[in-house]
Amino acid sequence: MDNKQTKKNRYFFGIGTIGRDATYTMISMYLMFYLTDILKVPTSIMATITVVFMVTRIFDAVNDPFMGIIVDNTKSRFGKFKPWIFGGGLLSSVFTILIFTDFGLQGTAFVVVFILFYLLWEISFTANDIAFWGMLPALNQDQKERERIGGVARICANLGMFTMVVGIVPITNALGKVTGSMTKAYQLLAIIAVSVMFVFQLIMLLTVKEQTHTKPQKATHFKDMIQVIFKNDQLLWVTVSMTLFMVGYITTTSFGLYYFKYVYGDESMYSIFALILGVSQIISLLAFPHLSKFFSRKTLYLWATLMVVAGYILFYLAPTSTMAVIGIAGVLIFVGQAAIQLLMLMFITDTVEYGQWRFGRRNESVTLSLQAFINKLGGAIASGIVGMTLVISGMKDAGNAAGMTAQGITTFKFFMMVLPLVCILVGYGVYHFKYKIDAKFYSQMLVDLKERENNDADHEI
Repeated sequence: MDNKQTKKNRYFFGIGTIGRDATYTMISMYLMFYLTDILKVPTSIMATITVVFMVTRIFDAVNDPFMGIIVDNTKSRFGKFKPWIFGGGLLSSVFTILIFTDFGLQGTAFVVVFILFYLLWEISFTANDIAFWGMLPALNQDQKERERIGGVARICANLGMFTMVVGIVPITNALGKVTGSMTKAYQLLAIIAVSVMFVFQLIMLLTVKEQTHTKPQKATHFKDMIQVIFKNDQLLWVTVSMTLFMVGYITTTSFGLYYFKYVYGDESMYSIFALILGVSQIISLLAFPHLSKFFSRKTLYLWATLMVVAGYILFYLAPTSTMAVIGIAGVLIFVGQAAIQLLMLMFITDTVEYGQWRFGRRNESVTLSLQAFINKLGGAIASGIVGMTLVISGMKDAGNAAGMTAQGITTFKFFMMVLPLVCILVGYGVYHFKYKIDAKFYSQMLVDLKERENNDADHEI
């Protein structure tokens, strides 16, 4: 294997996530805030938008495996992944800008146009997302090298995500002062984000090459997709486990800006908090390859979960008079969370070989489409929880922290901290009792697959 190309794959694959995850974060975490606090969409329309978010995201999540079939069946001079990464990235950039453009529409007209642009964004981003992560198993089959590639990718993704999280308030405020309009400020930030996305994805496309080569196989059909997903028990269990985790994680992060505006009482502290968390996640991801030399993935997952539990308990009990305790709680949650997300990515990636070992088919994109499915389903459920909580806690009409009641704050904290923690713990239990692909099992699968390949070659001779 070309060591030079291995290193290129390790570092340049990750670069492709920087602007991409910044753009995705702007949609997934701040679109609701943009609608409620920037466009000030009426409560009656927000109820409709919340339902639309849930329905379209669930539809998009279910659609992911079908996109995986399309990618797996693609044959072009650029391979099966790169055309969809490029085309999906370009189109989703256009629709991101349109979503954050105020056309001055009201009522039904606003809802119809918003739904149209949002659906088109989801479809185009799905094409990019499925092809991008589907490429990961094709870059290397060595578990440790996959951890390195995945670690770099998660670090770069977090750089993109937390650049948006840290920068969105000060950047939009600064742009708002220059343009005299916060809606214009959000539009300009969207343009900046998608420009960065396009540049870094182009660099990735020009430098990364597949190194895992398999024999050509027949086209994947719908019935094959059913087998790839529903008969691959290890893929199913890790999907259930990770979905529960992502529901908890996305719910908590989606509430972040609301927490600092309506509970803590100082919206500007959100950027400082996000910066602390971003640094914590990156440190966690940098440490992961070194820790994995001494501890098994199962042990690392246990300790990461214990850190998350401790962080949530501390966060719930933290007084709003100081940032110190909140900051410590955030570090514990997000150091553990970063490790868990990387582990989950590795678990799903290894089920590609498991599926090939059991059924004789290798379907990277269909298998990795479950990661996108998990993120979107988690986001859909989280959006429903957030939208419902904003209404029943009184936050939607409170205006500021002074307008919140004690009962409203308790309700808000339950859905931001208690419910997510329960989801995360149940997700860990599913993994612990049902997932069995450890290093020994994985190595034996590779040996078996190599023997089958050699036997097939002998028969052809």
